[in-house]
Amino acid sequence: MYAITGKERSSGVPGLLGLPESLSSGVSLQWSSHTAAVTKPLCGRSTKVTYCKKGRGLIKINGCPIELVEPEILRYKAFEPILLLGRQRFANVDMRIRVRGGGFTSQIYAIRQSIAKALVAYYQKYVDEQSKKEIKDLLVRYDRTLLVADPRRCEPKKFGGRGARSRFQKSYR
Repeated sequence: MYAITGKERSSGVPGLLGLPESLSSGVSLQWSSHTAAVTKPLCGRSTKVTYCKKGRGLIKINGCPIELVEPEILRYKAFEPILLLGRQRFANVDMRIRVRGGGFTSQIYAIRQSIAKALVAYYQKYVDEQSKKEIKDLLVRYDRTLLVADPRRCEPKKFGGRGARSRFQKSYR
């Protein structure tokens, strides 16, 4: 998690806040004088950055409202943290999420994790520890993957077989 204050803001500087240049190249952080919490979790092969700041309850994913997330069948998954915690906790927070890479499912799971982690980080930094703990407990009780990334990755293929671990059959005669 990163925190951006008014002094550290810049507009689209490559390598901004230690993020890869591909993620920070189109990002402009010239927001209002409020401070923002930035989270960058990993899930599957998709990478995303969430900017969370004081606002009026807007949640945008790649510039589009969260209500227009595709595919439609997985839209409910992206709404899980909002439905679980209630709209009132998101009423004074704006979130801008940039997600790329991976597939549809990986991106949706990355979005929901990113929303949950950004809200916890925002409440920890700008509200109070008590409400942050309540939010965190609710999220962990419902689904631990909302806050904890899945470290499993696909193992690369090796020589001598068809996959990562399987070997060609050995013959002695």
